[in-house]
Amino acid sequence: MLTVLHTPKTADNDLLAEQAAMQRAALRLFEHWNITDAEAAILLGGISPRSLHRWRKGEYGRHSRDLSDRLSHILGIHKGLRLVFADPQRGYAWVRKPNADLGGASALDVMLAGGMADLQRIRSYLDSMRGGW
Repeated sequence: MLTVLHTPKTADNDLLAEQAAMQRAALRLFEHWNITDAEAAILLGGISPRSLHRWRKGEYGRHSRDLSDRLSHILGIHKGLRLVFADPQRGYAWVRKPNADLGGASALDVMLAGGMADLQRIRSYLDSMRGGW
């Protein structure tokens, strides 16, 4: 008798792998930025502390389009910082430093307002600093 095993679609597996990679990268980045769990929850659109705990244990799963977009912006901010600052430590520190261009607030202060537009604002600001779009 022939047994047929159900194999998940490759595209679905690729999406899950990409989402897990983004989750791992964000956790490492949050360590560099000295982000608390409460701050991480805000940046990630209100995910629960339990979700962060599961991520840290390597339990990644499918997530919403909103969370994917937020992770994309956060990682884009990281990329922008790496392009603006030759020394990664300066980029990590910049996130918490008051900035006259942001009305005296830090980039983290702006991002912690919690909206997608706040993440986009910082990403666009960094793009403009390096002459990008």
